[in-house]
Amino acid sequence: MDMQGKYDHIEDVLVTLHFGQWFGWSDPDNKVYENLIIFDDSKEKPTKEFLEDELEKQQNVFDVKAYTRSRESEYPNLQECIHALLDGGDTLTELQTKRSEIKQKFPKPA
Repeated sequence: MDMQGKYDHIEDVLVTLHFGQWFGWSDPDNKVYENLIIFDDSKEKPTKEFLEDELEKQQNVFDVKAYTRSRESEYPNLQECIHALLDGGDTLTELQTKRSEIKQKFPKPA
């Protein structure tokens, strides 16, 4: 997984499939499918195609949700929202306007 949380290796998919240390690498410096080993006999080795497909799906989900990550960094924090709700009036209107502007700046994909 990269620094932003995007899956970037089949290992990211593998860790989500089962609990515990059920897999490893015959060469930890070269983590490619051919070096994948399964420690737990009750688990089947996933196919390379399955792992690559799942990796691509997770990458696509991450990319589609880019707008939410962008919005999060600019939205008012929880304390500001609570104050706006309690104060009402212009404060609440300003908060709603700010949120609308952020949504326009980072639109949800169609």
